Order: sequence, then C-alpha cells, then structure tokens
Amino acid sequence: MYKIPGHHHISMITKNAQTNNRFYQHVLGLRRVKKTVNQDDPSMYHLFYGDLTGSAGTELSFFEMPMVGRTVRGTNAITQIGLLVPSIESLAYWKNRFDHFSVKHGEVTMYAGRAALPFEDSEGLRLILLNNNGEEIPDFWSPWEDSAVEQDHRILGMGTVELTVRSLEKTARTLRDMFGYIEVSHSDRETIYQSVAGQAFGEIVVKQEDGPSEKPGRGSIHHLAIRVKNEVELSYWDKAVKERGFHSSGIVDRFYFQSLYFRDSNGILFEIATDGPGFTIDSPVEALGKELDLPPFLEARRQEIEANLKPID
Repeated sequence: MYKIPGHHHISMITKNAQTNNRFYQHVLGLRRVKKTVNQDDPSMYHLFYGDLTGSAGTELSFFEMPMVGRTVRGTNAITQIGLLVPSIESLAYWKNRFDHFSVKHGEVTMYAGRAALPFEDSEGLRLILLNNNGEEIPDFWSPWEDSAVEQDHRILGMGTVELTVRSLEKTARTLRDMFGYIEVSHSDRETIYQSVAGQAFGEIVVKQEDGPSEKPGRGSIHHLAIRVKNEVELSYWDKAVKERGFHSSGIVDRFYFQSLYFRDSNGILFEIATDGPGFTIDSPVEALGKELDLPPFLEARRQEIEANLKPID
C-alpha cells in the first residue's frame, strides 16, 4: 500500500480575482505562481499562490466566480485552512500585520495542539496560522525571497485542514481505513489524523456537527487535494477508491499534475494529485504567475479566453 505524504493543494471560490490577488500576494506575502483558467470552464480565472515554485503542499488556489452568492455555513464541508509559520514570535508579527491591514482576526489561542492565530480574508474564508515551532517541513518547499513579509515570519506552507461533518466514522473510513492516515487524537466530537506521524503538513482535523449542509459561495472551500508521487500511485488510488464503492472521476490530465476526484460518504470532495510535472512545465521560475498560462488544449482559444477575462494586476 502506498502512503499519502501530505497535502497537495486546496481550492476555494472567490467573487473578485483582483481583491483576492491583492490579499494573498500583498497581505499574506505568498507568490502568485500560476495565473490560468478553470480548465472545465475557461471563462473564469484559476489562480494559484504558494512558495517560490508553487510546491505541492504550499498551494492555495481560487476559482473566480463573479456571480457567486454568500456562503451559508453548515456541516459536511471543509471549514478551515491551517498555514504554518516559523515560530510563536511569528504569530505576534502577524497579529500586528493584520491590524495594520484591517484583517479580521481572533486572539492567539491553541488549535490541534499548536499555538495559533485565526483570521479571515475579506470574503469570510476561515484560515488559521499555526506555530510550526521549528519542526520538519518537506525539503522541497522553497521560500519566495520577494515576499512582502519579513523573512523570519513568512508562511511556510499548508498545515492542519479542518473538515466539519455529520458522521466522524464515515470520514474515518476514508482517511484511516482507505488512505492509512494515523489517528492521533479522538473524542466524541473531534478526531485528528496525520498522513505522516507527528507532522502538521498532512494533518486533518475532523469535527462532528449536526445540522444542514453548508451552501457554498464566496469564501467557501471547494476541495482538498492530497499528494501522490506519480501516475503509478494515482492509478493505485483510483482502483482503491472504486473498490470502496466511491465514484471516481478517473484520472484527469490537468497538465501541471495528474489527478482524480471523488466524494466521501459525508460528501467531502477530495482530489488526489501527483507532485509533478509542476508549474514550471510552461514557464521559467522567474516568470511564474506573471502572464496568463493556458494548457495546450486551450491555447488555440487564447484570444477568445483573454477577451473574456478582466485584468487583475
């Protein structure tokens, strides 16, 4: 059985790509590593932010949907994104930075055993900074030196991701029994799983909450993607997903990676995605995210696609 080495990316919905671009680049200090379009609906932007090259495990991605309504929060949804920062001092730095930029935030607290600072972007997306406390991170994560954030306090990559569901056991059967996540904490209403023992870069908190399902809108989380090394491993998981009785999309060529999609028994949408080939397949590192990149099958439609997109810089 193959092991899941951590998160790959997480994808959200934004109503306004310009506002989104300003926040994630200039407030959070992430690099926009790919400006492209939704391959299933090229009328909308698909923006990726992350480290120097958008390494797997650092990527936050957003689909722009200008007509989208507000999110009605509820259960059976991905409800919060953890982002790792280097130290406890980093949380104090970010609290001051959020005050300066009028970002809605809470107080420093504890979350999943770590000192943490919860905050929201302008569309109500819930995020939380987590003290990594000098612990291990994937060795291929590469800092972006042109970040607006001070070097000692920059966001490292993704940490604990929170799911809120009606049934803890249904999601346990997906994470623990199918993918081999390790259960590190359990109570009646919350369980914590790690894909790599002791590491936050593959950690998922599952909370149980009754009530209506979330109605997605701006600031909601569309899906969580988890990592596999290559297409051989992806094929293995495609078979495993189907054997569990889930409907798999089958392997989809996203050009920057290969992936598949399925929903677990609580309706949570998971993607399983390969590490490569990565965002440098069609752009040198120094030019990442600057121009509109299109996968080859959309290149013939570039003029039409560009005409329908509003500039965001």
